[in-house]
Amino acid sequence: MATTARPQNPVLRRTVTTDSAPSSAPSAAHSPSDSPTQSASSTSLSSLGSADGLDIKNARGKLVDTYGNEFEIPDYTIKQIRDAIPTHCFERSGAKGLYYVARDVASLAATFYLFHNYVTPQNIPSTAVRAGLWAAYTFVQGLFGTGLWVLAHECGHQSFSPSKTLNDTVGWLAHSSLLVPYFSWKISHGKHHKATGHMERDMVFVPKTRAEYASRVGKFVHELTELTEETPIATALHMIFQQLGGWPMYLIANVTGHNYHERQPEGKGKGKMNGFGNGVNHFMPSSPLYERKDEKLIILSDIGLAITASVLIYVGKNFGWTNLLVWYFVPYLWVNHWLVAITFLQHTDPTLPHYDAHTWTYTRGAAATIDREFGFIGRTLLHGIIETHVLHHYVSTIPFYNADEASDAIKKVMGKHYRSDTEGGSLGFIKAMYKSARWCQWVEPSETAEGEGKGVLFFRNRNGLGTKPTKLAAPVAKPTAGQGAKMSISVDSDNE
Repeated sequence: MATTARPQNPVLRRTVTTDSAPSSAPSAAHSPSDSPTQSASSTSLSSLGSADGLDIKNARGKLVDTYGNEFEIPDYTIKQIRDAIPTHCFERSGAKGLYYVARDVASLAATFYLFHNYVTPQNIPSTAVRAGLWAAYTFVQGLFGTGLWVLAHECGHQSFSPSKTLNDTVGWLAHSSLLVPYFSWKISHGKHHKATGHMERDMVFVPKTRAEYASRVGKFVHELTELTEETPIATALHMIFQQLGGWPMYLIANVTGHNYHERQPEGKGKGKMNGFGNGVNHFMPSSPLYERKDEKLIILSDIGLAITASVLIYVGKNFGWTNLLVWYFVPYLWVNHWLVAITFLQHTDPTLPHYDAHTWTYTRGAAATIDREFGFIGRTLLHGIIETHVLHHYVSTIPFYNADEASDAIKKVMGKHYRSDTEGGSLGFIKAMYKSARWCQWVEPSETAEGEGKGVLFFRNRNGLGTKPTKLAAPVAKPTAGQGAKMSISVDSDNE
């Protein structure tokens, strides 16, 4: 299958550094998203020669992504990434940030003014034509709303301006107007950046393991390779549910986030699990997503939502609920759709790995993201959030208007480890949603992985696409108390 989501440089020899060595204390390996420290390692490997580096690589076995390409773990450091970026790329301008906010707000206001005053029965007698134009209104307003959302996202990362007060004020106002709990999301999103690709600490689109997927479809783990192909209709229905309900479900029940809350350092996760009514959400100060020092900020986020809800209720009562539906809530659903689509495609692709708690490092996790292309909409209306996401995970304080130059700089360091899929441009971005849903259903180690390599997990699927899942034999014996069911692996000759 032709794709641009491939390693882009010839194979390089791996030189192991302390940053790329496995973490000996994964639960404590926190790095700030703007200036991550190197991961802990029990042994410094930076002085090893290339021969020793190859031995370490060989000890991992052969790692194979979903397309069947051999994968190598990134071997560069955060310092190399930051040193490669021109100094001026780090400069933030509050005036420039406010200009873009004003531009997006003006676009929203002008669009509403034009439609409200000119798309009327007096000017356009045809009901069908008016309905079509108002449908176009909801789409356009959804794009402008998403652009404003992205600028609030910049505020959350402190890349909007050098002033934290300005950043949080603008972010709180913009996100609250879009029914987003600004500080609540800012904190959980920061944790996502600190643990991208980590199966037990990442906060968004953590893939299902083989066992979790098997449980969802009501099968044993060894039966997955025997399942019939999932129908395209089933995939489409899943995508519709994800696109319409994914964002509110994430806020309310932490859907797609990790579910290991008792293991997290904030100490508020005992007995709490993802799902409705289980205490893991973005609205309660007691949620294990937050530390106790954050609780006042969670309340402030809720106040922002309450203010917006009050304004919306006022508009509905005085101007009509149907008007409110068209003016605000359908564009709001479009914003949700774009947010989920963008995030899903930034972290879900047949080329991307995920890591277990013993194999993950910040450098490896940040490289487990992919850049895509959405043309004028992505680069202008959505402020480049789709096209420069890999850079954003390495240095999130770089403002979006400097991100293209900084991205070009880090590609020289990342080499073959940089991932992008720009095939088809804007249409390719839309197609990738369906493609990723079909190719990326659960993660498991490569069948030929050894040692540390077994902690590198890749997407597999039941649809016969790409690298086949490992064939597992049925349990050889009934497990006794305290023992798990034993599985033996038989080699799939079609996958050799």
